[in-house]
Amino acid sequence: MSTYAISDLHGYPLVELQKLLAAAAFGAEDTLYVLGDVIDRNGDGGIAMLRWMMQQPNVLFIRGNHEQMMLECRYILDEISDDFLIGFTEDMLQSLQRWTANGGDVTMDNLARLSDEQKAAIFDYLEDTPLYEAVTVGDRDFVLTHAGLGNFRADKKLSEYTPMELLWERPMPDDRYFENGVTTVFGHTPTIYYGREYRGCVMKTDTWMDIDTGAADGNQPTLLRLDDLRTFPE
Repeated sequence: MSTYAISDLHGYPLVELQKLLAAAAFGAEDTLYVLGDVIDRNGDGGIAMLRWMMQQPNVLFIRGNHEQMMLECRYILDEISDDFLIGFTEDMLQSLQRWTANGGDVTMDNLARLSDEQKAAIFDYLEDTPLYEAVTVGDRDFVLTHAGLGNFRADKKLSEYTPMELLWERPMPDDRYFENGVTTVFGHTPTIYYGREYRGCVMKTDTWMDIDTGAADGNQPTLLRLDDLRTFPE
């Protein structure tokens, strides 16, 4: 049994993810953590990926900032009526503008093709997703989040971090997290932001790993096996 992590697929084709998992010999006894941002920007906006993940008991999703933006627009499921328009607030408009400005329009378009029940099921699934997980794989300990740990303190409980600190953080290369052998694994910040030498590669320090290798921009995502820190494709 092995444990894997991947992040920031942003509409990456489901069939291509399945090929990547097959190349890593991922099976029913293994576990995959998806570290947020399945949706928006490309392809079908990640709708097929989400619906597949919802049916996989060994695929566990940690919410990303894009899913958070989508959840803040759940009111799009409501029937547009006079009462709806009367209750439509400036905050609701701003949340919709923020989501679409960040690539949510393609996701919204593909959501519209689903039945009301299918759409509601996706929102319900996302509502139940955690913002972090602490896992042990063999003799290795990990904290998994979407974006890192904003305003980090070693004595700060994971439950004390705010959604902003877990969903929107952009760590600097010299930022340090846990010093006791715990590795924090996240995405959100494409590794190329740290330098062109990291294009398509995982960014690793002695306390954290960034595994967002830029699928949002058409690059190959990276699958990380936590058991031995091997990456796929190699």
